Amino acid sequence: MSEVKLAAESRTEFGKGAARRIRRENKVPVVLYGHGTEPVHLTLPGHELLLALRTPNVLISLDIDGKTNELAIPKAVQRDPLKGFLEHVDLLLVKRGEKVQVEIPVHTEGELAPGGNLLEHVLDALPVETEATHIPESVTVSVEGLEAGASILAKDISLPSGTTLAVEEDAVVLQVLAAQAEETEGESAEGEEAAEA
Repeated sequence: MSEVKLAAESRTEFGKGAARRIRRENKVPVVLYGHGTEPVHLTLPGHELLLALRTPNVLISLDIDGKTNELAIPKAVQRDPLKGFLEHVDLLLVKRGEKVQVEIPVHTEGELAPGGNLLEHVLDALPVETEATHIPESVTVSVEGLEAGASILAKDISLPSGTTLAVEEDAVVLQVLAAQAEETEGESAEGEEAAEA
């Protein structure tokens, strides 16, 4: 779990015009909310925030106007659909020791059984509940030797200590599908049988 420190400035201007001015200065408009407090409107340095958001569920330590320090995790990120730059970010206020629900990426390792089978990621990210300051960056699942029809359920994935599932235990995370060519041959054989009948 990486923690990134960013200098934040309070902002009092709102609306599209103000947001455009902020982005022209290579900064990003941000809203910090949570714990039943009023939302706090901030600006953060654009490049540093972009780098921080490359890590899933990054913990951001905010130094607000040099007066207060807060911890937050990204909740919603809006990007320009064409150029990809950050337009707006919502951050969720967290406290050390507090449990939060997040989604962590699922990575796979190993080779499937021979035969051209395909691995389908039913869930790209696994919903979990974990301590805000110890969010795992990802989970890795071995698919070594799995054959068509095999599936890996949420309960089959080993999680770091202090992390629990926030999804049904029987939810399918990964499944192995038979190669498409085999299905096509099977379908044409069924079609011939129907024609003969």
